[in-house]
Amino acid sequence: MPSLTSPYVPHYVAAPPTKENLAYADLAIIDISKGDTEEGRSALAIEVRDALLKHGFFYVVNHGYSEAQTTRMFDIADVPFSAVSDSEKQIYAGTMKQTGSYQGYKLRQYWHIDAGVRDQLEHYNINRDVTMRGHPEALRPLLPEIKEFSKHNHFNVLHPILRLIARSLELPEDTLVNNHDYDAIGETYVRFMKYYPRTEEEEIKTKNVWLKGHTDFGSITILWSQPVAALQILTSEGEWRWIRHLENALVVNAGDALEFLTGGYYKGTIHRVVQPPQDQQNYTRLGVFYFVMPDDDVKLMPMVESPVLQSVGIQRRCDDTEAPTMEQWRKSRTSAYGQSELKSRNGKGVEEEIINGVLVKHYN
Repeated sequence: MPSLTSPYVPHYVAAPPTKENLAYADLAIIDISKGDTEEGRSALAIEVRDALLKHGFFYVVNHGYSEAQTTRMFDIADVPFSAVSDSEKQIYAGTMKQTGSYQGYKLRQYWHIDAGVRDQLEHYNINRDVTMRGHPEALRPLLPEIKEFSKHNHFNVLHPILRLIARSLELPEDTLVNNHDYDAIGETYVRFMKYYPRTEEEEIKTKNVWLKGHTDFGSITILWSQPVAALQILTSEGEWRWIRHLENALVVNAGDALEFLTGGYYKGTIHRVVQPPQDQQNYTRLGVFYFVMPDDDVKLMPMVESPVLQSVGIQRRCDDTEAPTMEQWRKSRTSAYGQSELKSRNGKGVEEEIINGVLVKHYN
């Protein structure tokens, strides 16, 4: 939280919002503050259900952070990129392929995007237990604020959303909260991410795609909205639509783990990152995320006790006896992403791989 005693951090100046007329997705806006009453929670559960079924993405507003607090967090988010030398970044580089953990830096050019072009983004990942590993010197004085930010995401945003999802499935409110324990062993983390402009040659080779269409492998992802337009979702009609920036709003989406747990009722949404519109192409794109996963020991099986799932029918991605734990799924997805050989399907821009016996698709 910013205060008179908070460590000084340079202000990150973000790009102005784009003035281009983009084809935006029509996402629901969930006012989470209305969940303070029983009547409000009942109404919000329907809104969340409809939003997840339609797009798998929605906005959250009135989440308890002021614009000043959000601005401060974006200033902090830039520190691991602008205030840490390349040599120090190497010391805190993650070992994704070896350990299946994103903790630390994902440095630039680690992922293969397409046609021999590697990525131009880096991110720094901090487990909700900020003491789990060491951090660059410039970030250490900011860890108390990052820890409070993590708690805010977990208890004031995530848990209310999970309760609404449980309601929508006619399950006890804390069904999903109980397997998203803040103090349990797991990989839920804060991510600071920075995209850098690419060369014209790279844009041509990748058809302006910065990150292929994919689903997140956790249950819920919380993205703090920022002004550089680049994120797109694939609609049920097979069209890519842009995500509009809303000041001090959150963009929430469903991932693989929620799809496993709900037997395909709520699906992980396919999304990608592309070159920003022309009036934003010379700016970096700074992101702040809270990536959420169930506790490591949770077996990713459908919650068959849900009357809703019993009614609509359960679509399993694998047999229950083969269902991975969250730890197995996250490690396999993390180690493989951007590193494995993908097989093209029918030349339609869909590439596939098998992870833990489950088919995973990537969309170009």
